[in-house]
Amino acid sequence: MYQYNPSHGFSLDVDALSGICGSVSIACWIVVFSPQIIENFRRASADGLSLFFIVTWLFGDVFNIVGAVLQGVIPTMTILAVYYTFADIVLLGQCFYYRGFTLSDARPTSDEQNIADEATEESPLLSDGNNTGRSSNPPTVPEAESLPSKRSTSTLRTVLLNTTALVLVCAAGVAGWAVSMGSARSTYPHHGHDTSPISINESEGVHFDLWGQIFGYLSAALYLGSRIPQLLLNYRRKSTEGVSILFFLFACVGNLTYVLSIFAYEPQCAKLKKGYPGSQCERGEWEEDYKRYILVNTSWLIGSAGTLLLDFMIFAQFWIYRRSAK
Repeated sequence: MYQYNPSHGFSLDVDALSGICGSVSIACWIVVFSPQIIENFRRASADGLSLFFIVTWLFGDVFNIVGAVLQGVIPTMTILAVYYTFADIVLLGQCFYYRGFTLSDARPTSDEQNIADEATEESPLLSDGNNTGRSSNPPTVPEAESLPSKRSTSTLRTVLLNTTALVLVCAAGVAGWAVSMGSARSTYPHHGHDTSPISINESEGVHFDLWGQIFGYLSAALYLGSRIPQLLLNYRRKSTEGVSILFFLFACVGNLTYVLSIFAYEPQCAKLKKGYPGSQCERGEWEEDYKRYILVNTSWLIGSAGTLLLDFMIFAQFWIYRRSAK
């Protein structure tokens, strides 16, 4: 996948770029649920999450497993799909534990909403008899001026922590790819910079499995639909409190690098040309193989790219509601 020359450094080809993106995607998806699970545990509440969001995502992962097995994707992706399913169950278990066994998203009652609307950071803990919501001892100017400073410090710390976590996970993904490449080179030294031997059967290209595609598209539809309940819950609450932004950051980077790993594909005829003398792509063969490959992976591309766009809408909600709360 890569070559090292002391005078030129590292030289990456298409397969190497695909491998790096795929490894970063795997690293992000391994830890994607951890921030939200920790956030729920820290708050002893899961009210920030839409129950339908988790349930729909769970069904999407189940269909993803079936589609991956039928379509014959690499075992690593199937194992990860199983891992996602168990992580979904843990997150769903938290929701049931903190909310009780209910199939509806928690909504504040009218009285609770009125109290929340009246209560601000400048409101007293105990109102006077007139219940005006005003403090008899209003905060002094220095205390009021310190609030924006504290918010700015807290926001900056959160941004730095999230950025550091994201960089470390991506670096771990790249490191994992490098280690796997080194291991493959020592296992198959006679194949130069390829990571594994290419069999004759591989020259036939990718195959199309009808049922694998059906479950793949069902999974994509469920992934796309899963974000809608969360968007609606945030809109009704006018808040993203209780939702971990790092949860969606990992999901975004994982989806983005997964899409890039799919597009960074080199047809088998080109690999054969590099690995075995006398083999090369015939006229139009490269384009035909690449189109077939993209067609087989279209459902996974839709599921990842589509949810990526919806996640950007959730990021917009984070920005809008937290800005309005200042």
